Amino acid sequence: MNMTFLQEMFNSITQRDALRRRRRGDSETTDHNQLLKACRALLESDGEASSIALASRVLAMFNRLDETQEVRFFERLATEFSADPVAIDAAYAAYQHDRDNANLQALFEACEPRRQELFRRLNLAPDGTYELVRMREDLLRLMREKPGLEKNELSGIDADFAHLFGSWFNRGFLMLKRIDWNTPASILEKIIRYEAVHEIQDWNDLRRRLDARDRRCFGFFHPAIGDEPLIFVEVALHKGLPNKIQPILSGERHEIEDPESADTAAFFGISNCQTGLRGISFGNFLIKQVVQELKQELPQLKYFVTLSPVPGFGPWLAERREDENLPDFVRKSLAELEDPDWHRDPERVEKLKAVIKPLAAHYLVDEKNARGLPLNPVARFHLGNGAELHRINWLGDVSKKGLKQGAGMMVNYLYVLDDIERNHENYTANATVARSSEVKDLARKARKLAKGENTK
Repeated sequence: MNMTFLQEMFNSITQRDALRRRRRGDSETTDHNQLLKACRALLESDGEASSIALASRVLAMFNRLDETQEVRFFERLATEFSADPVAIDAAYAAYQHDRDNANLQALFEACEPRRQELFRRLNLAPDGTYELVRMREDLLRLMREKPGLEKNELSGIDADFAHLFGSWFNRGFLMLKRIDWNTPASILEKIIRYEAVHEIQDWNDLRRRLDARDRRCFGFFHPAIGDEPLIFVEVALHKGLPNKIQPILSGERHEIEDPESADTAAFFGISNCQTGLRGISFGNFLIKQVVQELKQELPQLKYFVTLSPVPGFGPWLAERREDENLPDFVRKSLAELEDPDWHRDPERVEKLKAVIKPLAAHYLVDEKNARGLPLNPVARFHLGNGAELHRINWLGDVSKKGLKQGAGMMVNYLYVLDDIERNHENYTANATVARSSEVKDLARKARKLAKGENTK
């Protein structure tokens, strides 16, 4: 048993369980007016002990709100706990008159919404950080699901959360932990629940994914969150670059029996666990640190790649079926994807491969969002981290989900240690997509297809 891990997490787990038991035993009802009154009392509190008690009370009251009261609370938090325009004008006038550091600091303080100080004080409560992450999760859900909300106002609250979490979850506070079969069950249960890319079926499936012969799993934790993982990555040790996910997930056989015989570490699942931390980047730090951990443990490893899905490619292809600028034979080929069993017909598979694979390269390289970055979110993530778009794998994922979201395509993004910083800088400065010659050739074929030319 990994006793160090247990010792680090024990206090946090105990505190959280106690807090939840208290909540379940408290049947008192509340409304947003009572909660706002408690928030004002917390902002006016001077003593540390009283502030901690008030912060705990505010968080407990928030968790007893029903959805209607929750909406009203956020709406009033947006308007009544914002920055004071009169104070901002006065501070700005003083700074214009005398541009010294004292007036500049006073202007900064005047511009800060009162909500930020409220959140800082709520963070004093035991388990306060985790409860604030959950509060933002509720806010994001309401902004997404309630069309009548004034989202411009609520976006200010979201920006405050993001600003504070960016500091509280700074890389320096994060702890990288190896997750294996000796990790406490409370954490392993969360790995099963949070797996967002390839669903973990049961405990046997999890045990297979943690097998020390050809698997590794790492996660980031935060001392204020305890046993709740922030993000974790699953790694398959492999000989050569993998091109299909089903053999990795099936558990029918081991690609290797000895980890020292592997030459490749393939990242096949990266899962963000806390919705309330959306937009707070952990993945780039995680991948780079995991690479260093693996290099130290297994110095013979030569290749660090992903086996990544292509979410959004399937719907994008569906839209192309109506594009009259495309040649008829391309649109007819795309229409065949409507048959859920198209991938079982070898003749049809070869015919579609000549069309779909080049279009996948075009989609990943040339299709951009409003900011001029790749349209695909997984591509943005890995390219932004300094990876190369290395290989597009035909029928890499033939699961129902894989066929629907990405027409069965999977991608290897290659992390070449000597190239990461250069690729990252080129992507950041110029939105340059680092790509292999193979991908470049496929993108050229896509341009020919669009013109109705022969791609052979």
